[in-house]
Amino acid sequence: MKKKFLLFDVDHTLLDFAASERKALEKCFHAFGLPFTDELLTWYLAHNQKLWSNYERGIIPREAIFQARFADTFTQFALDADGTLMENAYRKALSHGCDIMENALILIEKLSKTHQLYIVTNGLASTQEKRLKDSGLAPFFHKTFVSETLGFQKPMVEYFDYCFEHIPDFEKKEALIIGDSLSSDIQGGIRAGIDTCWFNPLEKINDTPFQPNYEVKNLLELLPLLEIEE
Repeated sequence: MKKKFLLFDVDHTLLDFAASERKALEKCFHAFGLPFTDELLTWYLAHNQKLWSNYERGIIPREAIFQARFADTFTQFALDADGTLMENAYRKALSHGCDIMENALILIEKLSKTHQLYIVTNGLASTQEKRLKDSGLAPFFHKTFVSETLGFQKPMVEYFDYCFEHIPDFEKKEALIIGDSLSSDIQGGIRAGIDTCWFNPLEKINDTPFQPNYEVKNLLELLPLLEIEE
């Protein structure tokens, strides 16, 4: 397929958020003198994912995630700690996490020579921008679109409308969004009227109504799809 504009998600697509997240959580819980168990981690991850999903669906505002995720975890496990203080410490620790997905830097460096690359991500601007810079990915992208800055989030059409308006000479038919989230990236791309590519390294089953145009389990599989020699 011939494309000119490539829109990349960040977490779980280019950056290994799971690795950075666990390191940051473990560091903060130990700093607060709190137990950090597999049971607690599993509960937190599921609860945090539910909060982010509700945000993407427009059910709760973004700040509600940060107010609730640690406070609710402490309540669930009867821990005496301040959720706000933990949230602040976690954000700082996470901003230093720049674990990168396999082949991400190789791919992006190669694609930057043939395509216009853009970042489309939900989350905190300061955290995402620092992680992209520290990972070495930032210089290859023309612009980073972060939901916190825009006031809209994926999969909202308004989010994508803003992005499209700020990409010079943008044409929907020449665009492709690449991301791991069916509900955020793929649904968002479908709503916005552009082609979508689901990055699915764990080969999960798609039981949603959101069907991507393409699917890859390794980032380098994008090269032949984009008609680029490896």
